[in-house]
Amino acid sequence: MRALAFLILALFLFLQQGFCLNLEWKELHERADKNGLEGALVYLEGRPDSAEGLYILGLAYLNLHRDREAQAAFERLLGLYPGTTEARWGLAEVMRRKHELDKGGALLAQIIREKPDFSPAYISLAYLKYTEMDFKESVALAYKVIAQGESRVDLSNYTRAYLLVGGGRGMLAHYGGPISKVANGTAVLPNLKKAEELQPDSPAVLFGLGSFYFLAPGIAGGDKEKAAAYLEKTVQKDPRFADAYVRL
Repeated sequence: MRALAFLILALFLFLQQGFCLNLEWKELHERADKNGLEGALVYLEGRPDSAEGLYILGLAYLNLHRDREAQAAFERLLGLYPGTTEARWGLAEVMRRKHELDKGGALLAQIIREKPDFSPAYISLAYLKYTEMDFKESVALAYKVIAQGESRVDLSNYTRAYLLVGGGRGMLAHYGGPISKVANGTAVLPNLKKAEELQPDSPAVLFGLGSFYFLAPGIAGGDKEKAAAYLEKTVQKDPRFADAYVRL
C-alpha cells in the first residue's frame, strides 16, 4: 500500500508539472549552431513530435532571423510538452526581438527564478535591458553567464556574454563621467577580443568589433578602415544583419 501511494503521488506531481521536460539545452544549442536549418529539418524527419528536434528547429530559425517560424516551432513544442523551460525561453526571445519588452522581460525573469542555471535566459534579458538602456543591469546579467563557466554554457551564448559586457561597459563609459570613461572605456576592447577568440567568424562578434573601431576616438583605438573591414565581413557572413548595413 505504501508503494502504491508513492506511485500515485509521483504520477500526480508529474501531471501537475504538465509533462515538463528537462532538455539537454547546451548540447542542443551547439547542435543547432553546427548543423543549421537543413540539419534541423533532417533531424525532424520521421519524428515530427520530437522535443529535441522542435527545439533545434526553433533555434535554427532564430539564427536566421526567421522569428515567426521560430515562434511556431516553440509554440508546437510547448503545446506537446506544456511548461517546458526551453520552449518558454524561445517564445520570450521572440517577444524581445518584437520589442514586447514588458511581456518578454517578465517571462525571462520567471524562467531565471525557476531555473537559475539556464544561461540563454540571462543573455536574452541582458539584451532586453540593453535595449531599455539599463546598461548596468545588462552587464551584471552577462557577468553571471561568464561566472557559470565555459563548460556549462553553449559557446554562442558564452561569447555573447563577453559582447554584452563590452558593449554595456562602452555605453556606461559614454554616459558616465571621467572616472567611468576610464574604468569602463578601457574594458571594452579586451572583452570584445575575448569574444573574438571564442568565435572569430561570428557575425555578432564582427559587428561588435566593427562598431567599436567606428565609434571609438582615435586615441582609444578607433580606426575607420578596421571598422569598415569588420562590418563588411559581418554582412558577408550574415546578409540579414540589418545593423551592420546601418553602420556601413
